[in-house]
Parts: sequence; structure tokens; C-alpha cells
Amino acid sequence: MATKAQEVYEKVNALMEGGMSRPDAFKKLAAEYGQPVGSLRGTYYAFSRGATGNGKSRPRRRETTADDALADARAALERSIDAIDREVETAKTRAEEAKAEYEDMKASAGDRKKAIAAKLKALES
Repeated sequence: MATKAQEVYEKVNALMEGGMSRPDAFKKLAAEYGQPVGSLRGTYYAFSRGATGNGKSRPRRRETTADDALADARAALERSIDAIDREVETAKTRAEEAKAEYEDMKASAGDRKKAIAAKLKALES
């Protein structure tokens, strides 16, 4: 039987595979579980570190060698590349949301103007 953490992890990933953004998946599950979004986010990432092996601790170094420094620099640069990909995806999502909002506002503008004009006319009577 799956733990709650595993269940949250799997549900978030399933929602994301269905096209939902990770923040929206957290919000949806938070409402479903009746818990704060931050709590579910923590549960997801805590399980994720264990499930993916990213949470394993590494031994302390007594001294930094040139090879260690080079490996650290390489890892930092690789993380930066991943961060740029996430930033681009986030910007794309925001742009799509803004375009959808624009289209909705544009489509409803005529009706909203008519409703306000009718209220103005009623006030003049």
C-alpha cells in the first residue's frame, strides 16, 4: 500500500503529465486533501528526494581539490541550464494565460459595455 507521500507524488506527476502545471497540481491536491499548498509541496519534494535518489547525502570533504572544484563548477553550470529551461517554460505558461485572459476580455467587452450603458440609461430616467 502506498504512503500518503507516495500518493501525493504520483498524483502530482499524473496531473502534470495531463498538461497541468506543477503549482496548479499542488493547488488542486491541496483542495482535495483540505491541506495547505505548502504542506503538500513539502510532502511531494520530501518523497521525490527519496524516490529519485537526489536526497542521498554525500560525504564531507576534508579538503577541496582542483578536481572537486571543477566538478562543483560543472554541476552548478548544468543546474543553470536546467533553470533556464524551467524559466522559459514558466514564461511560456504565463504568456499563454495572459493571451487567454485577453481573449476572454475581448470577447466579453461588448456585452459588458452594453450592460453598463443600460445601467446609465436607467439612471438618467
